[in-house]
Amino acid sequence: MSDVEAVKLLVQKHNALKSEIAKIIVGQDNVVDQILLSIYTGGHSLLIGVPGLAKTLMVNTIAQALGLDFKRIQFTPDLMPSDILGSEVLDQNRNFKFIKGPIFSNIILADEINRTPPKTQAALLEAMQERAVTIAGQQYKLELPYFVLATQNPIEQEGTYPLPEAQLDRFMFAIELKYPTVKEEIQIVKNTTSTSKVQVRPQFNAEEILNVQQLVRRVPVPDNVVEYAVNLVNGTRPNLETASDYVKQYVDWGAGPRASQNLILAAKAHAAVNGKYSPDIEDVQKVAYGILKHRIIKNYKAEAEGISEEAIIGKLL
Repeated sequence: MSDVEAVKLLVQKHNALKSEIAKIIVGQDNVVDQILLSIYTGGHSLLIGVPGLAKTLMVNTIAQALGLDFKRIQFTPDLMPSDILGSEVLDQNRNFKFIKGPIFSNIILADEINRTPPKTQAALLEAMQERAVTIAGQQYKLELPYFVLATQNPIEQEGTYPLPEAQLDRFMFAIELKYPTVKEEIQIVKNTTSTSKVQVRPQFNAEEILNVQQLVRRVPVPDNVVEYAVNLVNGTRPNLETASDYVKQYVDWGAGPRASQNLILAAKAHAAVNGKYSPDIEDVQKVAYGILKHRIIKNYKAEAEGISEEAIIGKLL
């Protein structure tokens, strides 16, 4: 199959996938789109939203529709790295045997990642980056495709361990989950308070998703689009001479090179699922908010004046 035919097939399968997810998840189109772009490019996502917005249900539904294994880890202050990675135990023959932890799955929901201490956060982030874990000097490869969706509750910050900026940078997207509209909430209540059960049919399998990830990387990108993405990221850095007065006034630290890489990868995936064979500047702009939001560190002046990260990105686009 040529890449042109593969893109056409991806458009069909992506639309079918979204229809399956919509059987369970009402609305939240933008959130689902960003999660799927993240999976198609082999990235990870951070989901920020208040409790009760069906984050777990959403990830479980997406895992079913993709035909992948799914595991949920509830992060707590007493969770140890071995609780998620697994540990060696002594069997009846007095030999050490490795028992795999919940991290060995295709899709991991790391629920309330900011509730657990840095040691356990670091164990998860190593697995995300290396696609492998090391236990007692032995390295164990994780099964591909591998996708981590971490959630963070923006309300209760007391007694939590916020992710440092260097670890936030590991996430391709930071996705904000908003309350449903009244119309959507009426539909949610009707769907969840009756006896009807909906079956989600898998539209992909693990091998097909790996093929999609390779296809996305093969999508050609014009030089002007790469330059636009790099200039956009450079524009967030207040210590550069080329930075605008607005950025110098409100930003402490800008995004790093990983942001430029992710912008191009996400733009490629966004173009492919919309039936385009090469991304343009508009594709970069469509994915910019989710990729740059958690990489821009505002200063005290921005906080005091109520300037959001979205407002800063909007000025740069």
